Amino acid sequence: MSSVKACLNKKSGQLFSLSSTDQVHQALELMRSNRVRSVLVIDDGTLVGVVTQGDCAIKVLLPGLNARQTRLAEIMTPAPVTVAITDSLQFCMGIMTTRNIRHLPVLTKGKVVGMVSIGDIVRDIMSQQGDQIKQLETFIKGHGVA
Repeated sequence: MSSVKACLNKKSGQLFSLSSTDQVHQALELMRSNRVRSVLVIDDGTLVGVVTQGDCAIKVLLPGLNARQTRLAEIMTPAPVTVAITDSLQFCMGIMTTRNIRHLPVLTKGKVVGMVSIGDIVRDIMSQQGDQIKQLETFIKGHGVA
């Protein structure tokens, strides 16, 4: 399985973040317009939380709160689990499955440098399986020898 660094190199590098004092509707608009399912919550350059679509639905919509009046600080997952750029995607998958989370911020020297999602890991697995299938087909066909 690949490394977090290799995974991030395949992505756009764009991070989507707001501050803890921003409103939930801003997070939802940011997620919708960028087709992402989570937003980092960063205050003064420091990661303080993560907000997901699920957080917005379960903690705001279901209880009937107003997304324009609810601050991200009220619903975010504070002090989220993070990984390093040197970690493997297998390590990330282990964290995600044991903690039942889908997004992991990536930190280098205390600063956010990216985000790894469960979708990134699935894409990596599928790519590797495709490569293995090609290698097996080449082997079965006799390495191109007639």
